[in-house]
Amino acid sequence: MVAPAWPDPRPAGLRPPYAAGPYDGALRAAVLACKERRVGALVPPLGDLLADAVGRVVTECGGSPGLLVLVPVPSRRSSVRARGSDTTALLTARAARVLRRTSGPVRTARLLAVREDVADQSGLDADARAANLAGACHVRPGVRRRVARWGRVHVVVCDDVLTTGATAREAQRALEDAGVPVLGIATVAATRRRSTPNAGRAALPFAPVGD
Repeated sequence: MVAPAWPDPRPAGLRPPYAAGPYDGALRAAVLACKERRVGALVPPLGDLLADAVGRVVTECGGSPGLLVLVPVPSRRSSVRARGSDTTALLTARAARVLRRTSGPVRTARLLAVREDVADQSGLDADARAANLAGACHVRPGVRRRVARWGRVHVVVCDDVLTTGATAREAQRALEDAGVPVLGIATVAATRRRSTPNAGRAALPFAPVGD
């Protein structure tokens, strides 16, 4: 079930994030199989879940009639080569196809790129992830002109998993710095990380995934 996916602590200025489910159990196994083992048969069901999350963003964040643009969080070229595919881009494309049936004009746009020197995020805490990603994303050449030609647009940043929110926040920053407003964040799954024993615990109604 799609639900708000605010990380704890939440990055300052992060637009509302929604996830289709907790990064746990069968959903976690499916995401990992699709991403790490290139199980292409999982793209449709996971993309459908991402479409559900995008739909919730549009409903809850006030998206009015206009072109809905789904922007996948970028991956390093080296990571895409190693894995053989860009999973987030594939899931985003699937979500767009699903949403076109019910939500009017929808398109995907790879508006962002990321520096190659960004370290792997695995094992990093919230502060380390934010520092690792600071300034890492940038818009591709000609983005302002492309978006201006589309007229009224609503942009949703899409990713497979939201953990600390650092990646989504950096993607959002790069778009907004280029004059592209972001409606919200949509992901297939989300975890809740806890930085302190007294951190707020009601932001995400999913069961926590370990400590």
